Parts: sequence; structure tokens; C-alpha cells
Amino acid sequence: MLINQASLKRDGIQDYVSLRATALFMTAYVIFILGYFLTTPTVTYEGWSGLFSNIAVKVFTFITLLCIWVHTRIGLWQVLTDYVKSPKMRSILSFILNTIGLAYVITGLFVLWGV
Repeated sequence: MLINQASLKRDGIQDYVSLRATALFMTAYVIFILGYFLTTPTVTYEGWSGLFSNIAVKVFTFITLLCIWVHTRIGLWQVLTDYVKSPKMRSILSFILNTIGLAYVITGLFVLWGV
């Protein structure tokens, strides 16, 4: 049985669509948060806590965190492959920066579900 090796790797179209989809989702989240700030006369802890106690807002925030991580991973891969020529250094930087991105997502989840 033959397997097309090109199908096991990412391609430019998949990266393009992923970046655009995550950017749209993140933009929608920013518009939602800005809308909250613009329609709320005074933002208090109680109001902010009440907003994030809603399960729909938590899910929206969770999906946005995942979109940020996917967007960052693709962006880092593109930048590192363009500007870091040493494969060893590129893999080390990629590991460190992707680990930091994952740590941000995990920290965001603890903060989000701690409300």
C-alpha cells in the first residue's frame, strides 16, 4: 500500500485557512469585549465576574485561547523557518516558544475556570 507522504504534512493552503479562521474568531472576541466595555458605564469586579460566570462566555474565551495558540504556532513556524537557518537552533527555539504558548493557554484556562 502506498501512502502519499505529502498528505502527512501541512500545506500552505491549510496554514492560510487556519490563520484566517483563527484571526476572524479572535477579532469577534475583541469586538465582544469592546462591546462590553462600551455598553457598561462602570466596569466593576462584580460585573466582570458576572460576565465570565456565564458558560457561553467561558466557552467563547476557551475557543479564543485555542485560536491564539494555533495562530501563534503557525506564525512561529513561518518566522522560524524564514529567519533561523540552523535546524538545531530552529528546533530548540520552536520547542521553547511553543512550550511558552502552551503554558499561556493552560494558565488562561486556570484563570478562566477559576471564576
